[in-house]
Amino acid sequence: MIDFSKVPTPCYVVDEGLLTKNLETLSSVRDRTGCRILLALKGFSMYSLFPLIGKYLDGITASSLFEAKLGFEKMGKEVHVYSPAYREDEFREVCKIADHIVFNSFAQWEKYRDETPEGTECGIRVNPEYSEIATPIYNPCYPNSRLGTTLKNFRPDELTGISGLHFHTMCEQNSDTLMRTAKVFDEKFGEYLRGLKWLNMGGGHHITRPDYDIDTLVSTVLFFREKYNVEVYLEPGEAVALNTGFLVSTVLDIVDNGMKTAVLDTSAACHMPDVLEMPYRPEIIGAKKPGENPFTYRLGGMTCLAGDVIGDYSFGEPLKPGDRVVFCDMAHYTMVKNNMFNGVNLPSIAVNTEKDGIKVIKEFGYEDYKSRL
Repeated sequence: MIDFSKVPTPCYVVDEGLLTKNLETLSSVRDRTGCRILLALKGFSMYSLFPLIGKYLDGITASSLFEAKLGFEKMGKEVHVYSPAYREDEFREVCKIADHIVFNSFAQWEKYRDETPEGTECGIRVNPEYSEIATPIYNPCYPNSRLGTTLKNFRPDELTGISGLHFHTMCEQNSDTLMRTAKVFDEKFGEYLRGLKWLNMGGGHHITRPDYDIDTLVSTVLFFREKYNVEVYLEPGEAVALNTGFLVSTVLDIVDNGMKTAVLDTSAACHMPDVLEMPYRPEIIGAKKPGENPFTYRLGGMTCLAGDVIGDYSFGEPLKPGDRVVFCDMAHYTMVKNNMFNGVNLPSIAVNTEKDGIKVIKEFGYEDYKSRL
């Protein structure tokens, strides 16, 4: 059990044991398929845990120069980079540290082909124009998407020097979605894999979710490996850290303007922005849906944003200032997306281990706020 009373609030706490279980699941997929699995830093970049992650995975995938540098410096294994477009003043530095560079278009490939060092493997991201993502903001294949090259714009005569193809069409989905997506990809682009070295099937695979069908994932990976004799890469970010982290907060005040509202020292807008963007309702330890427990509260953040509301929850006992509220599944897309709107401080970062209990890794302060401005 994690002793949440031992941390300052607000604070992200990642449990090393839970993370290890996820990594073991991912490693079992590697063992069964021979694929290579990369940590997508856009989902989880807590680099104090990179030595542990590096024992199980093959490296990192980055969406920017800074992510690539972090993975190169702190994990030191494979570095893959993809960007919708590369800045000229950053591309040379990307080339110094990247093992794979994926281009979003043939125009980008033509622009940087001669600058890419010998030995760096290059790829093209394709858009199969098929996706089952319901939320448009997270759908790389929505109509007129800028992400990836469609079949209409694909240039087979420009593949000289290209080592692989990349597609990313999923978000928090099971392997049946991947299977259907892979079928469309194969029909449209499969013939171009012949003679190439690898296929990267991107991220969005919820491999560590309890109901995830790993057998279907395995069969899909093996299909491409056997049919085209290519290496297959997967790039999960969320699946690495899924259900491994918590956000510990404190109740600051109770307001009753028609319903009881607990104002917390954390914020949806600042500290868990996906709650507003997705949107979704995070689970809270000891809390249930409104009306399922005797005492129902709306939980809100400490910013001036009227919509900085996390949701409505019911508790077995009345909340009061000083009580702690612990949100679940707060490792991924939290630290990497948080901000200091209103000058609200960032949560501390801590890790919990079976041997040592809680250890605070990082705390923030005024200088962090000032230095951004």
